[in-house]
Amino acid sequence: MATFPTVKRSKRGYDTAEVDDFLTLARKAYDGDPEAQLMSEDIRRTGFSLRRGGYQPDAVDGALERLEDAFAVRERELARQEMGEARWLDDARGTAQVILNRLGRDEGHRFSRTSVFTIGYNRREVDKFGKRLSRYFRDGMPLSVDEVRTVVFRQQRGGYREGQVDLLLDAVVDVMLAVR
Repeated sequence: MATFPTVKRSKRGYDTAEVDDFLTLARKAYDGDPEAQLMSEDIRRTGFSLRRGGYQPDAVDGALERLEDAFAVRERELARQEMGEARWLDDARGTAQVILNRLGRDEGHRFSRTSVFTIGYNRREVDKFGKRLSRYFRDGMPLSVDEVRTVVFRQQRGGYREGQVDLLLDAVVDVMLAVR
């Protein structure tokens, strides 16, 4: 029996064997198997090949988000125990301040830009989402982890370097999960 619903044989979905193998590894890691090292960040960065008749991506992605949340909760509790509550909160605040510093730069200059011959993220869209992130951190405006995880930016020549933007978004997710 399949772990997740599959797409039609004519469509492409996530490779079922890759997904099943990853979930086996995740289960072992969560159960404390020392041979299976896996962190919430690893889950966030996981990708699967596409195959005809594979698992429905939305179903797998939803499960991975819940799995990442479960790992993050456990990592947060371990960090609190090891570091102590005050130091742990200081660490999360420090990361949030680094994010705010980056987002406080002038619009159009918050991240490195690609050349006019190379595609990057649309600067206006990234800057607009950056304002929402700033309001979340500064003013406590509502923003969900899922909104950060699933944000999509159009591409443009001379746009922001995708790697830098993605790293900042990962850091935002880390902080959001840490302070839940």
